[in-house]
Amino acid sequence: MSAAVALRRDAKALAQRIAWQDWDRVATSLDACGHAILPGLLDEAECRAIAALYDRPDGFRSRVVMARHGFGSGEYRYFAYPLPDTVATLRAAVYPHLSPVANRWNAAMGIDVRYPEAHADFLQRCHDAGQARPTPLLLRYDAGDYNCLHQDLYGEHVFPLQMAVLLSEPDDDFEGGEFVLTEQRPRMQSRADVVPLRRGDAVVFAVHHRPVKGTRGTYRVNLRHGVSRVRSGRRHTLGIVFHDAL
Repeated sequence: MSAAVALRRDAKALAQRIAWQDWDRVATSLDACGHAILPGLLDEAECRAIAALYDRPDGFRSRVVMARHGFGSGEYRYFAYPLPDTVATLRAAVYPHLSPVANRWNAAMGIDVRYPEAHADFLQRCHDAGQARPTPLLLRYDAGDYNCLHQDLYGEHVFPLQMAVLLSEPDDDFEGGEFVLTEQRPRMQSRADVVPLRRGDAVVFAVHHRPVKGTRGTYRVNLRHGVSRVRSGRRHTLGIVFHDAL
């Protein structure tokens, strides 16, 4: 079998795996707590193949050392176009399942922006506004590294949901390094949530804010995400941001 045929077969299998996720459950979880787990989205071979790309810098447009910018400790690389097949498939095939949630959230929060059904159409909107740099990224953490709580906004056009896929196996490849979300609720103390992931699992979560129903109507809850300190080993994560950057 040729490499091209194998890649097409793998992309088709991944697209089918994405379609088989319980997207009604995902939407319910996003509404309830601002995040949802997609179990087993990538298999072990896919995870290892993507993690191995980190040391091949020709496929990336930039490298960021977190400590230099006060982002934490560790580093990450932004992929260049064209994206690796697995990354491109994830971006294009997951987006249509999330755009209805994004549109419903914006309507609830009184935001006029609506998102098209196809990711290519949304990317065209970004590119027309000058946001043309790809944002999917590969992150690497070693012992002692962590990622401060933050939001991945990148420009005027922001898709309100994003995804992270854990590429390493907890307890085998690393210890610590939990994915953490915080909600800053109006006139209330912030709430933290630690999301348990295994290798190949993905978490979809709010980029900036989400609607919450209160006694006086719907209000916006502000969210940030990060990674707790890695106690030992090495942790790789694939980040899928659906909007491109300025």
